[in-house]
Amino acid sequence: MSLRKEELKTIEKYAGLVNNNDQVDKDLFAQFGVKRGLRDVNGKGVVTGITNISRVESTEEVDGKMVPCAGKLYFRGYNVKDLAAGLKESGRFGFEEIAYLLLFGELPNCEQLKEFEGVLASSRRLPTNFVRDVILKAPSKDVMNSVTRSVLTLASYDKEMSDTSVENVLRQCIELIATLPMLAVYGYHAFNHYKRNKSLYIHRPSPKLSTSENFLRMLRPNMHYTKLEAKVLDLLFILHMEHGGGNNSTFTTRVVTSSGSDTYSTIAAALSSLKGPKHGGANIKVVQMFKDVKKNCGDVKDPEQVKDYLRKILNKETFDQKGLIYGMGHAIYSVSDPRAEIFKAEVKKLAIEKGREEDFELYSMIEQLAPEVIAEERKIYKGVSANVDFFSGLLYSMLDIPEELYTPMFAIARIVGWSAHRVEELIAADKIMRPAYVSVCPYNEYVSIDDRK
Repeated sequence: MSLRKEELKTIEKYAGLVNNNDQVDKDLFAQFGVKRGLRDVNGKGVVTGITNISRVESTEEVDGKMVPCAGKLYFRGYNVKDLAAGLKESGRFGFEEIAYLLLFGELPNCEQLKEFEGVLASSRRLPTNFVRDVILKAPSKDVMNSVTRSVLTLASYDKEMSDTSVENVLRQCIELIATLPMLAVYGYHAFNHYKRNKSLYIHRPSPKLSTSENFLRMLRPNMHYTKLEAKVLDLLFILHMEHGGGNNSTFTTRVVTSSGSDTYSTIAAALSSLKGPKHGGANIKVVQMFKDVKKNCGDVKDPEQVKDYLRKILNKETFDQKGLIYGMGHAIYSVSDPRAEIFKAEVKKLAIEKGREEDFELYSMIEQLAPEVIAEERKIYKGVSANVDFFSGLLYSMLDIPEELYTPMFAIARIVGWSAHRVEELIAADKIMRPAYVSVCPYNEYVSIDDRK
């Protein structure tokens, strides 16, 4: 759908009206004590709820004062580092096990895990002709939009779509957790075929494989992958599953749930939130930034040259002129992001397997240099460290995952956390979320249409 030139000119005029009439004096935010972005001037979030699902820690009390500390992340009270170490020691894939923990509040035993894996395997199916009639009909480069459309369309196939009982919502959430990898991969293949004129592959998932294995099986034309590839991807899915209730998409999940809306609409809203470049799109920027560094920096093995180029990025002289070193810094963590710490060692193993040691060394160098440059060029109230997006971008490039799937990969993991928060909101809360806004609009006298200028 496209507008004619005359209509576009009219839209431009409307945009001018909006730009003139929707301006708000920034000083008013301080005057009325409004915390923009639900955060105070120090970056501390406004408390809007209580959760038993996860915990994020970035400070500790020392001599009666709260000071920054190494970041910690807990799923249902378990330190994520311990969960990752336990899975590594046993050699198991962990997506299904940690999903069970987040959804139901406790770690499964062998029998419970096997049962849950069976439920997920049985749920990895789409309605008859859904791929043909929905996914292949309107392919888009924006795979997140394709996935969101597919999720909303699945509601039409669910006779209990509007039932918000805990049992039904759990059933819907489990089915969406199981099918989201299919929606994402098939959405990409549809785009790649119809928009890029490439061959079309629609591989069915195997009930015997884990989520990460099935993702690689469905994505790749030959369905082949190494165990290490699948294991590192499995770990990343786990680390992306949940991160407290305060992130934008999880907060969206709880807001929409509080209105009494159905599961499909709620997850679609969360997907729409996640796709924003300020939330789930950061790992794409990391990869693009590193390509730019390698192309334009000169000697990427020389720390001084790399540091100088990072300074140019920060000063908006190069790359995308946004003044950001992507993958560095986090709204909560300052000393370290535990997810990045856990992930880095496994990414290094894959880099060795893939012959990408030089790329890993460049990432590690920038991980060390970027905080120094930021501290020199910016006035910051807390430290800066690499976040999980920093190394996830490298992993995706090593796995030959197309950029169109970077954010959908995040969604495949985070839908587990969204589902847990949706259920918790249904059980623990009984009020619609309705925040207050201060109105500063003027009072105007009505003027009849004939007397208006």
